[in-house]
Amino acid sequence: MVPLSVLDLSPILEGSDAAQSFRNTLDLAQHAERLGFKRYWLAEHHNMPGIASAATAVVIGHVAAGTRTIRVGAGGIMLPNHAPLVIAEQFGTLESLFPGRIDLGVGRAPGTDQLTARALRRTLVGDVDRFPQDVIELMGYFQPVQPGQPVRAVPGAGLDVPVWMLGSSTFGAELAAILGLPYAFASHFAPAQLEQAIQVYRTNFRPSERLEKPHLMLALNVVAAETDAEARRLFSSLQQAFLNLRTGRPTPLPPPVDDMDRRLAAAGISPAEQGALAKAVVGGPETVRRGLAEFMDAYRPDEVIVTAQIYDHAARIRSFEILAEAAKALAEAA
Repeated sequence: MVPLSVLDLSPILEGSDAAQSFRNTLDLAQHAERLGFKRYWLAEHHNMPGIASAATAVVIGHVAAGTRTIRVGAGGIMLPNHAPLVIAEQFGTLESLFPGRIDLGVGRAPGTDQLTARALRRTLVGDVDRFPQDVIELMGYFQPVQPGQPVRAVPGAGLDVPVWMLGSSTFGAELAAILGLPYAFASHFAPAQLEQAIQVYRTNFRPSERLEKPHLMLALNVVAAETDAEARRLFSSLQQAFLNLRTGRPTPLPPPVDDMDRRLAAAGISPAEQGALAKAVVGGPETVRRGLAEFMDAYRPDEVIVTAQIYDHAARIRSFEILAEAAKALAEAA
């Protein structure tokens, strides 16, 4: 069976706060560990009223401290926002505290709007055009210290911290292939270039000290419930969040509604324009099992990382339980 993992944005719910989001995140991680998920990743975003994981390394430490075996990491760190040395020190610290359990995924998007990106990069030294060099510099800090090396990551040097390339276009796919890194594609919100990115990565991959052959992870929205109708209702929270973001008014994650189609139509958004969520699997147990099987058959990923922006925490836990049951059924049928 293809391993399943969890991507969590630590959503801030309408009417709630970040403190509750972090409690929910840890509870979900503990459930994911018991259910057999392989990784639990958190993503860096800034100035987003509905996302609490801005200080990503701190939240990773919170989750790792409250779990025992599941790998915990960043999906990802937006490297142009940071000096590579700082990230090496942060993840060297995490790896020292939780050895063998920390992953570092890096991307070149700001994880925010341009005004906030400027606030993050006060010196204006951080630049997406330097991203490939920054990745190489970052990986260098995890190598053993060389004689005469003037700058080192303490902690970090000599530690085995797996570095993943993240992306939503062919740029990340090409860079991951050139550097011989595992690659995670954001098909949960940017599926347009999915097939092209997979081809670029697999065709151009060069073996490296870190990886002998291509290793592809795909992200997927999965919202599962006892019935298709209930799952579609739960999914409306994410649809509203996307609609609010698209219209320039990001909000905390709203509760589900029963008239989402009418709201989308009123906003002038046609089904064709809802392509950002086109790869979502939404439904009851059988629908999820079938959708997961079709997704894996179509793209043959080495891993799938699942995200579920669901307002009700108990329903979110149940969604991952149904997903785990569907994955087990597929494995038994294989």
